[in-house]
Amino acid sequence: MANITVLGAGAWGTAVAISLAARHQVLLWGRDGDAMAQMAGARENRDYLPGFAFPPALAVNGDFEAALAHLQGDDCLLIAACPVAGLRPLLGRLKDRAIPNIVWLCKGFEYETGLLPHQVVAEVLGEAVAGAALSGPSFAQEVAKGLPCALTAASSSAELRRRVVSLVHGGNMRVYSCDDLVGVEVGGAVKNVLAIATGVADGLGLGLNARAALITRGLAEITRLGTALGGQPGTFMGLTGMGDLILTCTGDLSRNRRVGLELASGKKLDQVVAELGHVAEGVPCARAVRALAQKLNVDMPITNAVAGVLFDGDDASAMVAKLLARDPREEI
Repeated sequence: MANITVLGAGAWGTAVAISLAARHQVLLWGRDGDAMAQMAGARENRDYLPGFAFPPALAVNGDFEAALAHLQGDDCLLIAACPVAGLRPLLGRLKDRAIPNIVWLCKGFEYETGLLPHQVVAEVLGEAVAGAALSGPSFAQEVAKGLPCALTAASSSAELRRRVVSLVHGGNMRVYSCDDLVGVEVGGAVKNVLAIATGVADGLGLGLNARAALITRGLAEITRLGTALGGQPGTFMGLTGMGDLILTCTGDLSRNRRVGLELASGKKLDQVVAELGHVAEGVPCARAVRALAQKLNVDMPITNAVAGVLFDGDDASAMVAKLLARDPREEI
């Protein structure tokens, strides 16, 4: 049994904390002190993950110093469970502190800089702090229920990969190890953009054939961008590539897929995001990925079409027409 601190009390951070508290002493921290006090009293996150009672080994605290003080023992683990937009501010609070390691759950590119999470961590905390991404096909509600799930722990540090696997793997949670941090992060980021495209296609009633084509060609886009950034091609055939892509594009719990469905119904983006009530990382990620692909001269037609709908005023039908009008070419 180890001490684990989860920084970020959204749906995914809460689900991970619930899961890990079956085997460890876990402290869940959130920046809103009043909300954390209510959560501690209710023993449930009624705002972001209602209906899931907290296990006895899960403590809740809005005190940042107490959250860090919880990290005692040789096998302690610090998990950052904020969205990509909140990663740099959170890391700023950790700078110059003696933290043994950090694991992040966020998926995406930093919107202003186009950096992947591990690059943001290195910029703020320096190369001396060991870091890892924990990623894969996973919906918060299913993890909180204790349903089977498989994730990948990616890090350049073999020792940290071992630690994450040993602490997180267990029960119905299976964790694999990978040294391709770039590939794992790119897969986790771009699949959200492609889920929006799939939601649009489904919302327009284009059928299962179109869905399969979008997912398959979307995987090709992820692989092209990921290898251009230094990722390993095989990574994109695994959990954090194909696995996460399939889940996010087809699962009804996917927020990004829901964005596409609502856009296909004729709603405006601002209305869709407001009604969603949660972060849909694919929306800002589409802008960052389009800019990065243009900079690297990587062909990403589906991503460009999604960005056109989100930011350039294209309607959903125009997105589909633009993709279908492309010239034929070799598949591979």
